Amino acid sequence: MSDAPRTIEGRCLCGAVTLTVQTENPRLRACHCDMCRQHTSGMFISVDTLPGTLEVSGPAQSFASSEWAERGFCGTCGSTLWYGTVHDGMRHPAAGLFEGAALGEMTLEFFADQCPQGYGLTGDHRKLSTEETIAMFTEGDE
Repeated sequence: MSDAPRTIEGRCLCGAVTLTVQTENPRLRACHCDMCRQHTSGMFISVDTLPGTLEVSGPAQSFASSEWAERGFCGTCGSTLWYGTVHDGMRHPAAGLFEGAALGEMTLEFFADQCPQGYGLTGDHRKLSTEETIAMFTEGDE
C-alpha cells in the first residue's frame, strides 16, 4: 500500500546542491557492487522516487561510470547525489541527502553476494545476487 505523493527535499553536505523530488513510498535500496563501494566507501543507498520528478539545483556534476550508468556528485563538496541509468535517464537519489533517509524502509539489496563482511544489513527484505541483479537490469524488471 502506498501513500499519496509527497515532496521531499534534500541537500549535499555543504548545501550547494539541493534536490526536490516526489515519492509515494520512500523505499530504500542498497547496492554492494564494486563501483558503489569505491564511490561511497560503503554501499550506495537510494530512495525510491516517482519518475521524472527529480529537480536538482546547484553545482551538480555527473561521471559516466560505465556504458549504462552515471554517478552524480556535488562539484563543491563531492557528496554523492545519485546513481543514474543511461538507457532510461532515471536518477536514483542518495537516501542520505534527505532527513531521516526520507523515513524509508530497506526493501532491496543489489549484488548482495558482493557485500563485504561487516557491511551486512539486517531485516527481512529481498537480497539479489550478482546474477539476479544483472538479469533485473538487462530485462528492465524492478
